Amino acid sequence: MAKTEYLTAPVKTDKMPPGIPYIIGNEAAERFSFYGMNSILVTFMTKYMLDTHGQPDHFGEEKAREWYHTFMYVSYFLPMLGAILADAFWGKYKTIFYLSMAYCVGHAVLGVNETRYGLIAGMALIALGAGGIKPCVSANVGDQFGQSNQHLLPKAYSWFYFSINFGSMFSTLLIPYLLEQFPKDFSLPQRWGIHVAFGTPGLLMLLATVVLWMGRRRYVHIPPRGREFFRDLARRENLKALANLAMLVPFVAIFWSLWYQNFSAWVLQAEKMDRFWLGREWQAGQIQTVNALFILLFLPLFSYLVYPALSRIIKLTPLRKLGFGFILTVLAFLIPAWVESQIAAGLKPHVGWQVLAYAFISAAEVVISVTYLEFSYTQAPRTLKSVVMSLYLAAIAFGNLLTALVNRFIQNADGSVKLAGTSYYLFFCGLMLGATILFAIVSPFYRGRTYIQDEGQAQPA
Repeated sequence: MAKTEYLTAPVKTDKMPPGIPYIIGNEAAERFSFYGMNSILVTFMTKYMLDTHGQPDHFGEEKAREWYHTFMYVSYFLPMLGAILADAFWGKYKTIFYLSMAYCVGHAVLGVNETRYGLIAGMALIALGAGGIKPCVSANVGDQFGQSNQHLLPKAYSWFYFSINFGSMFSTLLIPYLLEQFPKDFSLPQRWGIHVAFGTPGLLMLLATVVLWMGRRRYVHIPPRGREFFRDLARRENLKALANLAMLVPFVAIFWSLWYQNFSAWVLQAEKMDRFWLGREWQAGQIQTVNALFILLFLPLFSYLVYPALSRIIKLTPLRKLGFGFILTVLAFLIPAWVESQIAAGLKPHVGWQVLAYAFISAAEVVISVTYLEFSYTQAPRTLKSVVMSLYLAAIAFGNLLTALVNRFIQNADGSVKLAGTSYYLFFCGLMLGATILFAIVSPFYRGRTYIQDEGQAQPA
């Protein structure tokens, strides 16, 4: 492949860049792999994990939640490493390609080793791969655009987010089935379900890597800046931009602290609910599928109906959208809090209540995540796009770290638990409500500016 075949700046055009379909295809397959594996991690730890002698080695609910959210913390903290590799040394494409290989190996390890050692090794490799590529992929979307087609950037990020949920929708429906029901339906040992359920996301990650490679001639490859990257990082204007965006991180982190519990606490809660729905009994991990369905519905609904309607009442800035999303998150968590009170009373509520909670948390996700993703890119200095994307992802990391620490703290030595049942959910509701009030106070002080890549012609990469 000749180096001169790569574009190093966006071409002047008012059309969608040709590399976007490959980026979206790659993201759909990668998110299938990540969310599919995510959907069964807690179930695997609490029901199927073995020791080195093949005997059950299951975690309790609080410990499983602690391990899961620690893994998520590492996965979303490592983007800073990927950002430095991309912006300073390798460029975004090479960083994504190389780390995707480690990602594939991590899935393979989970698929063949059912012990906690396999769990640690597999999660470590997946965290390195998934974390390392995340800031590069989302920044790579924005790099494809110049001033002439900047107006299409929100649409591209909407399609990008659509691909995330398109991939996760099918994976959260299929992978829990492969883990728990597939061996029963075909009279196979349970370990076959473990191998197939973790192996299938690995195959999709391999497909994601192939799609990425296929689009290599279509992308704009912003060259890495080497030592100049570190000088850019230290410039006063750039430090000011990073400081402005860092102000938003704690608030968005608390949102993600609540949101990611649909993969842990909400799955464990669903195990105790009546899951007979639409003529069949669903696996607890499959209920998450409605999140992706709601996202696919809400993305156009908010873009074409909700936002225009609200704009006729108030000026709908990105920061106001974030505040609106925080309120929706509080409402979402009040529902599982009520469900826990019913379970504590000896009842078995229908899983439809969780579906209602997913509707609220999904609406909050559309408002917060899409807005914050586009806002972070446009507020990032041109030479630090991946770094700022890693700052966006750091909010997810710190949110999961918070949840992991809470779950560690509430475990007592005698096996009892602080913040059990309803109080656990009300604690997080109160945390999000307090953050929302504080955000309303400090957000008017945000000051920033917009940065978009300059247009140019094909140059040697």
